[in-house]
Amino acid sequence: MQLTRSALDISTLADWVGACVATLMPLVEAIRAHVFAAERIHADDTTVPVLAKGKTRTGRLWTYVRDDRPFAGPDPPAAAFFYSPDRGGAHPEGHLANYAGLMQADAYAGFNRLYEASRKGGPIVEAACWAHARRKFFDLARLQKAPIAIAAVERIDALFAIEREINGMTPQQRLAVRNERSRPLIAELETWLRTQRSKLSRKSETAKAIDYSLKRWPALTRFLADGRLCISNNAAERALRGIAVGRHNWTFAGSDEGARRAAAVYTLIETAKLNGIDPQAWLADVLARLPDHPMRRVGELLPWQWCGSRRQAA
Repeated sequence: MQLTRSALDISTLADWVGACVATLMPLVEAIRAHVFAAERIHADDTTVPVLAKGKTRTGRLWTYVRDDRPFAGPDPPAAAFFYSPDRGGAHPEGHLANYAGLMQADAYAGFNRLYEASRKGGPIVEAACWAHARRKFFDLARLQKAPIAIAAVERIDALFAIEREINGMTPQQRLAVRNERSRPLIAELETWLRTQRSKLSRKSETAKAIDYSLKRWPALTRFLADGRLCISNNAAERALRGIAVGRHNWTFAGSDEGARRAAAVYTLIETAKLNGIDPQAWLADVLARLPDHPMRRVGELLPWQWCGSRRQAA
């Protein structure tokens, strides 16, 4: 008798997923270790509904992305996901307990302790996101046709245009172009923003958008001094896109443990996608090979090594 989807109890399917995740955890841990060995990461989070006594409560899925390709880095990209039942700052502090380096992120206050000079293990260096800053102005430009907001978007777009040209160049090459072309634009933008701000009421929505940028100016302009940095945190936002789409299909996680399993699975799937690997083909092959595969050689099964290890096995 061939089993159909409707013939399988949901608890049976959940048990199968749980068993697969437990089997694949060595790969999940290896991917996480690879991400946190980076000089620079992207960080972001999104909501995840979790079932709780006939209703849902809001948990969080966090992602940390390593992608060195914008500055011609040789190491493969990867994304690590984690689940927490709330958005407290203690969660990213735990995820990043052993990380020190550059972090591209939004202005979430829960990250602030990570940037402290006295942080155990050394501070994480904040690099703020120009896409977030631009969004504050873009919404005003689109909805209210605010002239200052429209002009601000145009000025910020000029910076993004330069970044598209230098994507994939070495850090030194990127820095040279930024010093020649982006730095003057940034200086002009700061002067212009401060001039416009002086003309506006504190309650003005445009003033609030300007304040958002000016209060974060050192973090927003850090990319001018480091060719490894990107101008935005879009890498992390792209990694979360699958979750946003998925929420419309699976509706909610059945429990905290189910959400943790989801984080592990997203780690595997998103990392495979970043490396141009079909996640289904990769996971099916890895699950078949793991029982007889030495754990000391688990790195051979990671997405960026997988094709080569398959050829050797054949």
